[in-house]
Amino acid sequence: MIAQTSLIGPSIRSLVKKNRRARTDGVFRKAKQESPRASVAAKRLRAYNDRMDSIAFLERKADVAPRPVYVLHGDERFLKRRVLIALRTLVLGNEDDGFGLSRHTGDKANYSTVSTELASAAFFSPRRLVIVEDADPFVTRERAKLEKYLASPSSTGVLVLDVQTWASNTRLAKLVPNEAAIVCKAPAAARLPEWCVQWSAASNGKQLVAAAARLLVDLVGAEMGLLDQELAKLAAYVGDAKRIDVADVDALVGASRSENTWKIFDLIGDGKTDEALTLLDRLFGQGEDPFRLLGAFSMQLRRLAQAGRLLAQGASIQAALDEVGVPPFGRGAAEKQMRRLGRSRLGRLYDWLLQIDLGLKGLSPLPPRTLFERLVVELARTPAVPRPVGKS
Repeated sequence: MIAQTSLIGPSIRSLVKKNRRARTDGVFRKAKQESPRASVAAKRLRAYNDRMDSIAFLERKADVAPRPVYVLHGDERFLKRRVLIALRTLVLGNEDDGFGLSRHTGDKANYSTVSTELASAAFFSPRRLVIVEDADPFVTRERAKLEKYLASPSSTGVLVLDVQTWASNTRLAKLVPNEAAIVCKAPAAARLPEWCVQWSAASNGKQLVAAAARLLVDLVGAEMGLLDQELAKLAAYVGDAKRIDVADVDALVGASRSENTWKIFDLIGDGKTDEALTLLDRLFGQGEDPFRLLGAFSMQLRRLAQAGRLLAQGASIQAALDEVGVPPFGRGAAEKQMRRLGRSRLGRLYDWLLQIDLGLKGLSPLPPRTLFERLVVELARTPAVPRPVGKS
């Protein structure tokens, strides 16, 4: 069994400290000349591990000149998509018609073809942009040739390598300037609400209050692409209003998802496994995104797990549920769920959520529907020896 750890899995990275001194080499030489309107987000999310952070790059993209080679490394597809869009505009210009762009997949890319394209001037663009997607096998296969290319890159083309991993101690990595090696990894789960606040202001011009950001992450989950979509919907929903409050998130994002999740957990508390699975099947049949569903499940199960810990410390059920924020109308059902789970399974909720999170990210051969079905069955089953979870 996976050892108990944080809900969303190990932290992918830590955000850099506030007001970290900007580098003086390359693109960061202009940092001291930033206008007063420069985003706070860019200052708080500077480069880390001696590489450029994707969020900082997106904040500063208008201030930089194109580099001959970029490396996008990490596993956050949303950030990679945003950086690629920004690079395309930076390299090919606002009037880009696609003639200067070519894409290759890493498993099939041929260095000869890639280098020829980089050396060839585009007909209707100032430069040519060549992107190698999923480039890990290409980098492994052509490492020596890429090292030689970086020593004297083309003046007419820009190469982008989209990789999962990028070891900073290799000769190839050391040939890529820090500001051209862009880290595309999500903030740690606990910092996602903070990112939502900053991203809402930067991309939609709306103030997202902190409590609303926390609720949004609880409901949607830790997928930045989904959070971005919901933030755009919320910006449209509030119209001319300048801020997005908890009520807005609850009304637009939480209403239907929370209602269906509450129904599933009501059925779990009653031990009605078949009916809970039927409702779960209906949600998948309607196209519910697994990560959004995980966010909704996580919000309730985290509360139950936290309440279980308080019970272990001597609190009553009602006091524990009040402490973790279960609303009054839901306390009866939550108490029923806790009594069904018992102390042992309450203590394993974080483990189960972590396993689903990792499974949805590709570490399980099981499809998402099966992962959730197994969780529902485990939650709804009657303990072999029912044990009280505390006094009310």
